[in-house]
Amino acid sequence: MSRIASIAGRALAAAVVLAASFPAKADQFVNVLTGGTSGVYYPLGVALSNVYGKLPGIKASVQATKASVENLNLLQQGRGEIGFSLGDSLSQAWAGHEEVGFKAKLDRLRAIAGIYPNYIQIVAAADSGIKTLADLKGKKISVGAPKSGTELNARAVFAAAGLTYKDFARVEYLPFAESVDLMKNRQIDATLQSAGLGVASIRDLSNSVPITVIPIPADIIAKIGDAAYLPASIPANTYGGQGADIPTAAVQNFLVTHADLPEQLAYDMTRSLFENLDQMQAAHAAAKDIRLDSRAATAPVPLHPGAARYYREKGLVK
Repeated sequence: MSRIASIAGRALAAAVVLAASFPAKADQFVNVLTGGTSGVYYPLGVALSNVYGKLPGIKASVQATKASVENLNLLQQGRGEIGFSLGDSLSQAWAGHEEVGFKAKLDRLRAIAGIYPNYIQIVAAADSGIKTLADLKGKKISVGAPKSGTELNARAVFAAAGLTYKDFARVEYLPFAESVDLMKNRQIDATLQSAGLGVASIRDLSNSVPITVIPIPADIIAKIGDAAYLPASIPANTYGGQGADIPTAAVQNFLVTHADLPEQLAYDMTRSLFENLDQMQAAHAAAKDIRLDSRAATAPVPLHPGAARYYREKGLVK
């Protein structure tokens, strides 16, 4: 071997050793916290995970949870990078309302985006005779998983209507799919589900048994006394056998992260959400209400600096 070849060989070996001492930059994991698999959060979370998984250096995953309250507590602990939440749950988390599942103020929460509204949908078996909120008295009902965003909505609506859980013959605290199974088997009379329009669980129920969608009048919504609750309508034919628009209450949903998420990653996550709304809409019709407007940049908790930078670029915040 020539002296030049020997020197070149030693240089190459040194370069290999040097390269090995500087390992490649580790992937950034993004865990998307959603809700039950039969709700709207989960399919949208899967779509969001697919969007984020295309960002350079990102490995994205999806976690099914009990939704809003659990998601916010997990984010406070840094056990997830982004999660879905109802607006009233987010307000209560920021205030630290222990009675609804927040032992202290969740001060590390930061908003990524206001997205679409949840519609509070109360559905009864048609043969139960239930047509109004007052008719629910003495009936058997499921109100969502314990201390979930749905269950908090149930407490608020029923209290405004002059009802407590003691007024029902039985109260079940079950996720959407399990609640529907009980209705199919005639074990409960009604279920309250807080979700986007056309939620799979209620579609499944309406295709199996005749249902009645129970109205929540505007005067009841006003009595709730929380600005997060707004009058809305479930359009006719959203579900099988629903021949007319039904008044109800809506609550804005949010995508939330925590203060330790890197600013550039939060910026990229916010940008890629709005640049891929077609993928979100393909996952669930509720995403058609996600828009890049002032609602997106307005939240009950501070915006993450990365999200705020994106909204400044779009002229939505100063």
